[in-house]
Amino acid sequence: MRTITLSYPIPPETAAKWAQPQVAALGQFDGLHRGHASVIASAVELARKEGVPAAVMTFHPHPKDVMGKGDYDGYLTPAKDKQEILAGMGVDILYIIEFNEQLSRVSPEDFVSVMLLPLQIATAVVGFDFHFGYMGAGDPDRLRELGDGMMNVLTAPPFLIDGQKVSSSGIRKSLQNGDLTLANTWFGRCYHLRGTVVHGEKRGRTIGFPTANVQLEDRYVVPAKGVYAVRVFYQDEVLHGVMNVGVKPTFHEGVTAPSFEVHLFDFAGDIYGQELKVELVSFIRPERKFGSIDALIAQIGEDANTAKSLLEEES
Repeated sequence: MRTITLSYPIPPETAAKWAQPQVAALGQFDGLHRGHASVIASAVELARKEGVPAAVMTFHPHPKDVMGKGDYDGYLTPAKDKQEILAGMGVDILYIIEFNEQLSRVSPEDFVSVMLLPLQIATAVVGFDFHFGYMGAGDPDRLRELGDGMMNVLTAPPFLIDGQKVSSSGIRKSLQNGDLTLANTWFGRCYHLRGTVVHGEKRGRTIGFPTANVQLEDRYVVPAKGVYAVRVFYQDEVLHGVMNVGVKPTFHEGVTAPSFEVHLFDFAGDIYGQELKVELVSFIRPERKFGSIDALIAQIGEDANTAKSLLEEES
């Protein structure tokens, strides 16, 4: 997959460089959940039938982050994760459009004439609730009108699970409420975090449960504080473990920024400075304060056994 970063307006020489008949799925696609996947799969399928490249056009940073509006509180799929997932979906070209104050004020007419038509997008595939242009004034019908015979528009219907429309906002709420089962069902995969192992307090090793303190590499949506059964990808290895997301109230008071600490089962390597991808498989329990260190150690032992059982079921 080729990744191309563009900004508004696209210079004519840049448009000429990348212009070719292609089918493009348009959208923010934060989360790349099953609803997004249905839109992108439709674009890929059509592109294969027509013998042209399958493209995705998305925006970075997130428009809500730039505009300071809505319920935006981080990414479900930061740019690196988005690229990795899209490459596995059969996408040939990923256009990342720089979203800034200038682009936020572009009219639907100018967005189509300056950003889409010069790239020779033959068919744009969008979700039923797709909006674009200043104040979200453009919708699929307006996009079709502006294509004016030069660009077809295919609108994908809502993707429903148990009668509910799968959405990024719904997934965010589920993660923050500890409903990991619903979030992962809507994703169609396990939610994951990615980061580098850094030095922490090293308290875990003193109580028999050494942990890797993971510093997130991007602004992820932080799930509910608590304990999770996790699957960890480290280089070519897939490891199992248990992760605590939280502020460690047994040891600290007044801390608000959560830490992400993973205890890996049957692993004793030195991984400081290494990148880990941590998949959240199951939510075990909320974080809580314990009356003694012994009570905490006993609970961690129970959590580890619970995580091992849950992960064996998933294998």
